[in-house]
Amino acid sequence: MLRRVLENRDAQTRQLQDAVTNVEKHFGELCQIFAAYVRKTARLRDKADLLVNEINVYASTETPNLKQGLKNFADEFAKLQDYRQAEVERLEAKVVEPLKAYGTIVKMKRDDLKATLTARNREAKQLTQLERTRQRNPSDRHTFCKAETELQRATMDATRTTRHLEETIDNFEKQKIKDIKTIFSEFITIEMLFHGKALEVYTAAYQNIQKIDEEEDLEHRAASISIISESPVGHAGLREQNVVGSINMPLRRPSVEYWLKGNH
Repeated sequence: MLRRVLENRDAQTRQLQDAVTNVEKHFGELCQIFAAYVRKTARLRDKADLLVNEINVYASTETPNLKQGLKNFADEFAKLQDYRQAEVERLEAKVVEPLKAYGTIVKMKRDDLKATLTARNREAKQLTQLERTRQRNPSDRHTFCKAETELQRATMDATRTTRHLEETIDNFEKQKIKDIKTIFSEFITIEMLFHGKALEVYTAAYQNIQKIDEEEDLEHRAASISIISESPVGHAGLREQNVVGSINMPLRRPSVEYWLKGNH
């Protein structure tokens, strides 16, 4: 009868071991993948910062409207990276760290399992010793009673540790489910907040690009070229070209309408 009880307890312990091992495996994988996700997001933020810098550098070389539009776009894009940085920090704190903590939690549960297994092994050993004593010296009441007493103590210890383990694992399972709900809810909330802000920023960035007045910039460029052509250096350059080409043509300054027409 006691032997059957021991076998049932062993089967129960194996199930508990499997449950802990399953959590250890999959929570570890989730932790690694989420951590990689966060690192990728951080690298995207870094690349975006480089893009912002390059846009600003390029904008400084362009015509007024395009320059202002690009700078406004860069400002909005830089703002998005601030939100992305907040996303990275929140994911690290609310998702990666809680998953990482399960490494310590699993270790504690394995210690509980080890204590239970030790107590059960002691109980099984005492039962085997009692059965041998009964077979070898059935008339030795003193030795038999001593072995029986040791078995009772071992059984009480095993029962106590088993009950403690069952309670611990029950709490572990409840906490696991609660933590999964919390971690994944946090992940979704963080991502929703970021993408909500991203939509606002991208909308503003799009509007800034659309506000660029290319006609005004073309007029500005045409006027700039006209000023250059009217300068002494500009006339000298044109005269030199005429001499080299042996073409006697009157110098004409392109009009604004000409540049606009030519650039359409």
